[in-house]
Amino acid sequence: MNDRQQQLRLVEALLFASAEPLDEEAFASRLPEGADVPGLIAELAQLYANRGVHLVAVGRKWAFRTAPDLAAYLRTEKVVPRKFNRATVETLAVIAYHQPVTRPEIEEIRGVSLSKGTLDVLLEAGWIKPGRRKEGPGRPLTWVTTEAFLDHFGLASVKDLPGIEELKAAGLLDKRPAIAAYGAAMTEDQLAEAEATREAAEEETEDADASLEALAVEEDDADEPPTEATH
Repeated sequence: MNDRQQQLRLVEALLFASAEPLDEEAFASRLPEGADVPGLIAELAQLYANRGVHLVAVGRKWAFRTAPDLAAYLRTEKVVPRKFNRATVETLAVIAYHQPVTRPEIEEIRGVSLSKGTLDVLLEAGWIKPGRRKEGPGRPLTWVTTEAFLDHFGLASVKDLPGIEELKAAGLLDKRPAIAAYGAAMTEDQLAEAEATREAAEEETEDADASLEALAVEEDDADEPPTEATH
């Protein structure tokens, strides 16, 4: 192997090892004095002209980049979780710890009005859903957490939510005024009631889905023409 080939290999190795594009000075500092840096770069670019990666100029620097015609094959899509603002996190905490809870109760606990899109964001995330309506004037709708919420936070049930002492020990209580304002941890009875309410809401949803499916079957049967008897 002659000196030229060795220098070409070194330029190639430097480009692959670098996380950033390199200028000619960077190559010259690693190559023997008097090396033909521009010529080496041009030769290497020619060698990679028909490869899966190309040697391209980035300003006054050089770097390997994916061949343009292959870019579509390497494109990937990644779901980026939405970052919730403080109001949304507080609202989720109130629902988690005090479910089933109505919108006015959430506002009372937080001490501020609930913005229009806060519940929508949590609904889109699949972390809350409508629960049973409370008995009373207007029969207000309640909100409960979902299995997706439990799964995301690694909880078997709402009974596994951290209590007030755990939140204090973790230094999280001050960051959750919504929890502190209402006493944070629920009693065992409240936890059991919340879990039972969540499960009941799920059963109601399943029953409603089953009723809709049955109704759809009946409608399909009604649409079928009667079969004529043959003799």
